[in-house]
Amino acid sequence: MTNSKEPVYQGDTLPPGVHINAAGSNHPKRREIDRKTIRRCPRIVVDSLEQAKLECGDLIMAVADGIIHWEDIYEFADVVSGKVPGRESVEERTLFESQGLSVWDVATAARVYELAKARGMGRALPMFETDRTGF
Repeated sequence: MTNSKEPVYQGDTLPPGVHINAAGSNHPKRREIDRKTIRRCPRIVVDSLEQAKLECGDLIMAVADGIIHWEDIYEFADVVSGKVPGRESVEERTLFESQGLSVWDVATAARVYELAKARGMGRALPMFETDRTGF
């Protein structure tokens, strides 16, 4: 992950069958991967299409350049539920652009907490009240 405005990965060396998780271009003017990488990945998935249209610099710029179209990008929930296929061959290059969804973070934290508690791991921390400044 990076907050670079210029791509740090060039698609010239993208081997067949590779999967990329990109999560740093969370601003319309940030890019982690170049246009060639996007062009070479026929299967692009995002956690939220609506959010990607607002934040995902990698995809926003590629759509503006006519390299891809929003209609060709899938949401993760649709792949997991089987509404759309995931990888269709071992040679297919795939890209997941994650902008992050807070509900996923909360759900993951709740599950980790449940597992830790069931296994007797971790320790309880004392709770305290904050003053009006929040400290």
